[in-house]
Amino acid sequence: MTSAVTQNTLRQAHYPPEALAEAQEDFLRRFPAYTHTRQLDELRRTQYGRLDRLGHVYLDYTGGGLYAEAQVEAHRQLLLENVFGNPHSGNPTSLAMTRLVERARAYTLEFFNAPPQEYVCIFTQNASGALKLVGEAYPFARGGRYLLTFDNHNSVNGIREFARRGGAQYVYAPILPPDLRIDAGRLESLLAEADPAADNLFAYPAQSNFSGVQHSLEWIARAQARGWDVLLDAAAFTPANRLDLSAVRPDFVVLSFYKIFGYPTGVGALLARRQKLGKLHRPWFAGGTITVASVQGDRYYLHEGAEGFEDGTLNYLSLPAVEIGLRHIQSIGYDIIHTRVHALCGWLLEEMTALRHPNGLPLVKIYGPESAEGRGATIAFNFFDRNGHFIDHLRVEERANRAGISLRTGCFCNPGGGETALGLSADELTTCFSLSQRMEYQDFRRCINDKSTGAVRVSLGLASTFADAYRFMTFAAAFSDCCAESV
Repeated sequence: MTSAVTQNTLRQAHYPPEALAEAQEDFLRRFPAYTHTRQLDELRRTQYGRLDRLGHVYLDYTGGGLYAEAQVEAHRQLLLENVFGNPHSGNPTSLAMTRLVERARAYTLEFFNAPPQEYVCIFTQNASGALKLVGEAYPFARGGRYLLTFDNHNSVNGIREFARRGGAQYVYAPILPPDLRIDAGRLESLLAEADPAADNLFAYPAQSNFSGVQHSLEWIARAQARGWDVLLDAAAFTPANRLDLSAVRPDFVVLSFYKIFGYPTGVGALLARRQKLGKLHRPWFAGGTITVASVQGDRYYLHEGAEGFEDGTLNYLSLPAVEIGLRHIQSIGYDIIHTRVHALCGWLLEEMTALRHPNGLPLVKIYGPESAEGRGATIAFNFFDRNGHFIDHLRVEERANRAGISLRTGCFCNPGGGETALGLSADELTTCFSLSQRMEYQDFRRCINDKSTGAVRVSLGLASTFADAYRFMTFAAAFSDCCAESV
């Protein structure tokens, strides 16, 4: 067992706290573009100061962004200085709220450079809610296809059940280790198999929430040219990358606002091309979605456009905070955010891949690209001990919690990415799932007992600093020369 003294010695040898300033000088020599992001240090001090005040190292921006104090204060003042009612009415408080809802809708389109004559903004509970709207209403039928990549969030995977119910075929395009990028040749052949006379839906993420890989947006036009409607999951991409919907034109885009700017939670959006919105046939109607409904007449008429998809009462008091948050990001600029996280990600990747045990074996295995090119600042990996055995990611999380570091572990609701990265085969998984009608995560871990069933993930965002990255490397280096059983 590695003693606390030995761990401390290793920590001091690799990344001593007193060497932070010297390490940052070396970092700036290697990543000089970081110097152009100084305004984010001032924002960290004035708007995100609670991180340093409370001693947090936050490395879970793909899980959720952080809000600035000014966002919360602006929303607070708006609510306290006005009276707002349910927008489904014509009274003064209702109309006041309706104006703010429509302002938030219009500014969302403007923020993503989505021409309002071409796109409509539908507010949802989150990205998953937006995906469900598409999945349940898309006209899946025999002869049609649902194509998705291995590297998708579970809420995208779940649409296959609607495809199955409608009689459409669904198929996965593989990703290839070690970089976990799309198998371009295989995807090209699958795209060519669509029947142009049928309804075909292709879904993929702009950025993987597992590996951080940024999949080419060129696939959008290439798929559309072959008769596919394209659903783009932009949830992990938009926190640090500009999505310009005048340059690329997916038919459906889903996102969650809290991942971009932290507050409010409980609001997402489906940005849909108007010409494809009519293809969606809703399986039910609800309050707020209809112009007229009758009990005795047994008829109903849906609103056209966004209102026909916004079930019940919107989270209307939160929607003004969406515009506040988007304007906050706009005031900073995506270029600065992207430059900062790209530099920090590049440094972390170089440092993590260089970590070695005293016997020369690597301490860390990265799942995905080992350079910062063509990827976002989301890094999935596992620690391995001096004998080459993986260290349980849940134990890593426990140790990180004690160190005041917020990271994430598991498969991140992306089973295809995890299965490919961790080398879990279809036969292994089929055998495992055949053992029980119901399975909890611990049952799954016992079933796949000689392999890791998850990974560790760190992700960076607009409030990240070099000090955060350095403190994480101090934490990571402390696993040197350990045994998996003793962690």
